[in-house]
Parts: sequence; C-alpha cells; structure tokens
Amino acid sequence: MTDNAQPLIEFETPRLRLRQWRESDRAPFAAMAADPQVMEFLLPLPTRADSDALIERLEARIAEKGWGFWAVEHKATGEFIGFTGLNVPLATLPFSPCVEIGWRLARHAWGQGLATEAARGAMRVGFERLALEEIVAFTAVGNLRSAAVMERIGMREDVAGAFDHPLVPEGHALRAHRLFRIGRAQH
Repeated sequence: MTDNAQPLIEFETPRLRLRQWRESDRAPFAAMAADPQVMEFLLPLPTRADSDALIERLEARIAEKGWGFWAVEHKATGEFIGFTGLNVPLATLPFSPCVEIGWRLARHAWGQGLATEAARGAMRVGFERLALEEIVAFTAVGNLRSAAVMERIGMREDVAGAFDHPLVPEGHALRAHRLFRIGRAQH
C-alpha cells in the first residue's frame, strides 16, 4: 500500500464474497469476457491480454482508493463468478463527477439473484462506509437485464439523463445509454 492508498475493503453477502483480485481469477475472467452473451452490451470482445490488463487496472484502482470493482466469489464453491463494485468512470460523462455501481457475471451465474445481491452489498459499502451522497448506474438502452438489476436495488431511471456514451463510436447500436440514480436517503 502506498502512502496515500486507503485500507482495502472486502465484504460478504449471504452467498458471496467480494474480495481483491487473485492470479487464479485471470483464466475464468478471460473466459467470461470472451463469452459473446456476457459481452453483448459491452465493447469489444477482449483478447486474453486485454482481460489481464483490465484486471491489473481494477487492482490498481482498488489499491489507490481501497474500493472499486471487486472480484466476486461464490462462498459455497469458492468459484470466481465475475465482478461487482463501485467505480469513478474514466470517461467524462454528462453527469460527471460521479460514482457508478456496476457488475459483470459469468453466464452460469445469471438468473439466481447474485448480481442483485452483490450490487446491494456494494451499494451498502458506498453509502455506509464511503458516505457517498449518490450512486449512478448506466447501461446501453437494450440491456434490459442490467436495467432490471438497477431497479431491483432501488435505483430509478433518470429519463432526462439519457445520454450517448462518449466511448462508443457514433452510429453504433450501443451508443445510446440509460441513466439510473439512487441517493443515500433512498437507500
């Protein structure tokens, strides 16, 4: 930990452990990132080197702030199933500065309420431990699964906040995004 780094946060939910990244997460993360269904609303399908580089960036951001996109492990099996957490977006968005909540789970972990459970835990960290005033989430217009998780964790769509994501090329089907918000008082 560097002099200005924060203590590293880890936490558990009833079924999940949100923790720091491990070397053993790299292969299952790369496999998840190569799944076209998992990546349907994200750009582009990464190479293994891209996946490893993303893990390194996520680790560095956690080391700097103490929090970020944590690796998610299923407690019953010890299996890495994806990531969930809080992040300050690198892109300048119409509602910046902000802290977003996000998740990405392997397809075999879908449909079990795990994204919702992990996101609720991350939101609790954001409001109770980090004293955030607001958390946002955004997704491509067609990503109904992620939007449903956003609603299940208590977020409400800011229809006036719809935007074109600046990192998605002009004319691309994924450029139009929906914005969701929740304040500490609504948590």
